[in-house]
Amino acid sequence: MLRILKAGLQSTLQGAPRIGHRHLGIPYAGPADPLSMALANRLVGNTDEATCVEITFGGFEAELETDCSVAITGAVGHLSVSGAERAPHSTWHLRKGDKIKVDPPHVGARTYLAIRLGFKADELFGSRSTYLPAAFGGYEGRALQAGDVLASNGAAMVSETLQTPDKLRPTFTHAFALRTCLSSESELLAPESHAALFGETFTAGRQATRMGVSLEGHPLSVASDGTMKSAPVFPGTIQCPPSGTPIVLLSDAQTTGGYPRIASIARCDRHLLGQIRPGDQVTLLHRTHEAALIEFAEKQAMLDKWLLRDG
Repeated sequence: MLRILKAGLQSTLQGAPRIGHRHLGIPYAGPADPLSMALANRLVGNTDEATCVEITFGGFEAELETDCSVAITGAVGHLSVSGAERAPHSTWHLRKGDKIKVDPPHVGARTYLAIRLGFKADELFGSRSTYLPAAFGGYEGRALQAGDVLASNGAAMVSETLQTPDKLRPTFTHAFALRTCLSSESELLAPESHAALFGETFTAGRQATRMGVSLEGHPLSVASDGTMKSAPVFPGTIQCPPSGTPIVLLSDAQTTGGYPRIASIARCDRHLLGQIRPGDQVTLLHRTHEAALIEFAEKQAMLDKWLLRDG
């Protein structure tokens, strides 16, 4: 078990997304950076989507109330256990009374803490992930607070010590280049705006949450009067409201929207959206749908060699 001492800006329990309920208006939720969460789970012998703690901008501290094996990945600054520095992307075998401290990262936004067999959490609509806007899943449907006690789903120790291969460790900076495909209403972009979408570098605005990230600095023009009928949207969809400031949707975003869907982040790079912080630079790299599928398959095959190993 893990007792929260400091929860930081926003820490939640996240696991598998809610698949198959978007027609009911229920978003996916789940990790903002699913790759980092999968890598953390791999280090303690879990499945990719076992429930983890997602920590936003660090400032997290917890004390162990039992012996357990844990791992930390994602955006990391200084990590320590009872004052001794520790490295990410490695299995930690800890003892009762040890204290974990996750300082704010200098780059990236979200850190993932996995425990052997995953954390217990409230399940609703086939997932244990926290969806804060509707207050369900996770730990009482809310962000974690000091004093909360998180339990694992069983004996929390694993004998093996693992390290993520260097080539599979994501490297975060203050600049993101994201492969991007055209979408349903891309033709509504004015020619100069279409060129700007893939030719300019945007800045992530203050709206950089689990709902979405705004892309500022180069307002776009679309042939829309703002009365478009609502249509399905998904994490990775880029909408353009009348203001001309595009918004990239993330895991907690709504299921439908009435703004033109001008593009979509390719699945191979969608996990990076969860690591963008306000002020970061974002460049969109145009890909055809066919090329994006090939690049996703290549990336997934490389990751699967590590993530799908037994043990």
